[in-house]
Amino acid sequence: EIERRGGRVVISPAPVIRKSALRPLGMVRLLTTAARSLVPSIRLIRAADMVYVSTLTVPSWIILGRLLRRPVVCHVHESERAAPIWLRRILAGPLLAADHLLVNSEFSRGVLLESYRSLGPKSEVVYNGVPGPVTAVPARDSLEGPIRLVFVGRLSPRKGPQVAVELVRRLIAADVPARLDIVGSVFPGYEWFEDELRHTVAEAGLADAVTFSGFSDDVWRHLANADVALVPSQGDEPFGNTAVEAVLAGRPVIVSSSSGLDEAVSGYTSAQRVAADDIEGWVAAVTSIVRAWPEYRRRVAADVDAAHARHAPQIYQQAMADRLEELVAGK
Repeated sequence: EIERRGGRVVISPAPVIRKSALRPLGMVRLLTTAARSLVPSIRLIRAADMVYVSTLTVPSWIILGRLLRRPVVCHVHESERAAPIWLRRILAGPLLAADHLLVNSEFSRGVLLESYRSLGPKSEVVYNGVPGPVTAVPARDSLEGPIRLVFVGRLSPRKGPQVAVELVRRLIAADVPARLDIVGSVFPGYEWFEDELRHTVAEAGLADAVTFSGFSDDVWRHLANADVALVPSQGDEPFGNTAVEAVLAGRPVIVSSSSGLDEAVSGYTSAQRVAADDIEGWVAAVTSIVRAWPEYRRRVAADVDAAHARHAPQIYQQAMADRLEELVAGK
């Protein structure tokens, strides 16, 4: 895509900070990559007018850019508030060398400032651009048959598909017919979790109520077939693109009330926020939508327009272009 738009792509090694770096072998690999990447990185940065780093986990680009006297902007998408403060300080330390920071939410910015208050004056929030479907399929006029729930995301304990499964079990037990479409796959090494999730579904007798659709690059099709989207994350989220996608698709969404997810659905009247571990709250949220379906259809229709205005890719692209041009110009 970059080449199609006239850009040049150069693949260059770079050290990436991962949890594995805390182990001896991981640290050796990190330092080896850092040494191997030094000359190629310097060559690239010297040929550049500025350095844009789209994560805080590649610190060498920030530091080298500063040493080579290039304007450096880092776009921060991470917010590891659950990590120990000493680890967060290590991760955020290289940001002190950046000229400007773009952050994807007020929550993420707040986590950074807990590490270094001095990052405040040079940081600003630019909400993610989130493209919507070409045409949003209207929600069903009436809920005939089971309510159709959808979970879109990585299959991991942190993303909470196990909560969605338990929610369906509770709804059916309460005589509220429900179906769940789980759209997503596991990260390598987490295959055990999918096996455990499938076992739970089978043990609970939910094989006919829960569908594992796997990874899909067309989430709009699954959202169009659903009535309500679920984002039951069990940990902090920097933002909540999945929640915004649900609104853009014209579907009520229920999210875990925490971190960047609260920010992502703020102002949308068709969205509900529930404590991550409050399963009765999740049941109540779905039940309230079932009982007031015509009202939620009306609300989400208005929310679609608001989401487009807030997250239109063109608005995001222009905001990013303006910030980077100002940086290059030394403003």
